[in-house]
Amino acid sequence: MCGIIGILGEENVQYSLSIALQTIQHRGQDSCGMGTKTGKKFYLEKDDGLVKDVFNEKKLKEFEGELGIGHVRYPTMGSGGKVNAQPFLANQPGMFMAHNGNIINYYQLRKELLQKSLYLTSSCDIEPVLYILAEELLKIKKKNFKTKDLIKALKKTYKRVRGTYTIVGNLYLDGEETMFACRDPHGIRPGVWGEKNGKFMVASESVALETLGYNFKGDIPHGEVMIFKKDKKPDRYKIEVKEHTPCIFEYIYFARPDSKISGKTPYNVRLELGRKLAKKVKKKNIDFDVVIPVPDTARPAATAIADELGIPVREGFIKNRYSARTFIMNSQKDREFAMRLKHNIIEEEFRNKNVLIIDDSIVRGTTTKYIVKLVKKAKPKKLHIGIFSPPVNHPCFYGIDISREEELIARKFKKDYDRGLDKLENKIAEYSEADSLTYLDINDLEGVLDYDYCSACFDGKYPLPLKEEEVKSIEMDRDETHG
Repeated sequence: MCGIIGILGEENVQYSLSIALQTIQHRGQDSCGMGTKTGKKFYLEKDDGLVKDVFNEKKLKEFEGELGIGHVRYPTMGSGGKVNAQPFLANQPGMFMAHNGNIINYYQLRKELLQKSLYLTSSCDIEPVLYILAEELLKIKKKNFKTKDLIKALKKTYKRVRGTYTIVGNLYLDGEETMFACRDPHGIRPGVWGEKNGKFMVASESVALETLGYNFKGDIPHGEVMIFKKDKKPDRYKIEVKEHTPCIFEYIYFARPDSKISGKTPYNVRLELGRKLAKKVKKKNIDFDVVIPVPDTARPAATAIADELGIPVREGFIKNRYSARTFIMNSQKDREFAMRLKHNIIEEEFRNKNVLIIDDSIVRGTTTKYIVKLVKKAKPKKLHIGIFSPPVNHPCFYGIDISREEELIARKFKKDYDRGLDKLENKIAEYSEADSLTYLDINDLEGVLDYDYCSACFDGKYPLPLKEEEVKSIEMDRDETHG
């Protein structure tokens, strides 16, 4: 999972790019980059670290242009680091590109390019897509590209590239500076666009548009490309459209609660999931004195649960605002170290109380086990855990680092899960040393969204089925990346 920004029409666009990237910093903290263009001159800078550190005032003064593309990276294909930071630049035909997602046939594409003596400079999965689109464009003509040429080249590219993605790029089309944005046929990864006085912006999340004063216009349509030119109405063209299945995990964990994704905000979805979890907890007839969320994603659900159960919700955890999101770290060692840095507790909120802790999900079990250990130092009477999502039971190959099956705590206790969700709950409660644990069932997700969605990490139903060699290559990549 990563975050993209594209802006067309703003003078000194680099300053707006820097601000917008900081609003989606939660989508990637490994590295960042931006590219801008003025006339025939391209500016590109990428580095390890957070946006505010990489793009300081001195660095931003080196850029020029009214068109810019920015990116924050969270590695899911290819390792982290500067070499894999986005955007990438194809010198011919002069095109930046960045994406949010996962190209599942990356290794096959890389092999095809190598056979043509086209060597990649990174292991980032968007680089071969950039070269393939450039290759298809240059088959049509060498310069003076028209919109119809990009559409034709994209259709060829979609046939060769398999994966989930929202892409933003630039090209000189029809004699004008142009920005384009497209999504995969299923629209699994998010992407939105906005307008302000004839200027245009695309982003992974709507909060970036709102921060810069752009009027939110809606999603980038799945399976389509949008063409943006300054002071002109955007054009839409179908490339390859299939059933729309946005990622449910965006709503549960990844996106900011105030973002708009396919007409829904994660905040309202988390409230509804909290209400559903409250009903399940209530059936267990457990007495609670207080509900405490694990910050930050669990707050809406915890509020809803407290309302439903008629008990207070309190802040028991103090989060270090300068620590990274542990879920998106490269290795287990990194996650464990960051967890020690990330949370402290207010002991009075736990001591001698029956506590219900609410969290969004359990993937590897690292966070849950650590939190129970941390809280027990405050000597609560009983410690219960509520999870407002089903058990994560399958890997994600679509851009979220839910890794190999054997790393998933629910898979480690598969025999128990096969006997029933309650058996799995008991097993993970025992593993984490909590007094009880309550999950949502996969059926509890029904009705939360009024459209279809991808929940493959819970139910194993992948909208875009993977070939065996694609699964093996992704697993190999993750082994190399995470050691």
